Amino acid sequence: MFDAIARRYDFLNHVLSAGIDRRWRTRAIQSLALTGREVVLDLCTGTADLAIAARTARPAAKLVVGIDFAAAMLGVGREKLRRRRLDATIALVRGDAMRVPVRSRSVDAVVVAFGIRNVENARSACDEMYRVLVPSGRVAILEFAVPTLPVVRPAYLWYFKNVLPRIGRSLSRHQTAYEYLPASVGAFAAPDEFVTILRQSGFSDISAVPLTFGVVFLYTARRGS
Repeated sequence: MFDAIARRYDFLNHVLSAGIDRRWRTRAIQSLALTGREVVLDLCTGTADLAIAARTARPAAKLVVGIDFAAAMLGVGREKLRRRRLDATIALVRGDAMRVPVRSRSVDAVVVAFGIRNVENARSACDEMYRVLVPSGRVAILEFAVPTLPVVRPAYLWYFKNVLPRIGRSLSRHQTAYEYLPASVGAFAAPDEFVTILRQSGFSDISAVPLTFGVVFLYTARRGS
């Protein structure tokens, strides 16, 4: 499914979020407080938007490794890196978020944008994030949520279940991809449940910050010693 929509994935992200997705990614990278010396792992990198945000921030990550299972998405990402001359400092690798092809305690930060809910076992992915981080390494995860505000929730659910799939189907020319999106968000762990998963994986200093009326949450955490 992700391979099938790869060419229109970025365009649809920007259209369906009214461009706010860029701000969410910027916020996630800012939460890492980069100094310019870090190696950052971007899990479920897709077309590498978050990897690019990490490498072009000020200060920027020294090196970014992006991992995803969808080969066509990575192909689009590599084209973007070549156009922006970032292919020397961002490496894209096909791999599994539950078996990350990175050695233990080798990266300073891990980021994930809207991909953790697509992993078959979120706990396994969080265990892997913990494994690859250096002591005191940081993690920042963006993920959709169902807002709880009384005014926002019904409008959000109506848009998510009725408008978004129609626009997505029309623009992506894929019949089911944008029906999967609301279904996957509804099936994923609630914010307090995901905080528990992070804690069970060993993380500390965990926070869950709602963005844009709770449509998205930014989870941040730190590995101990």
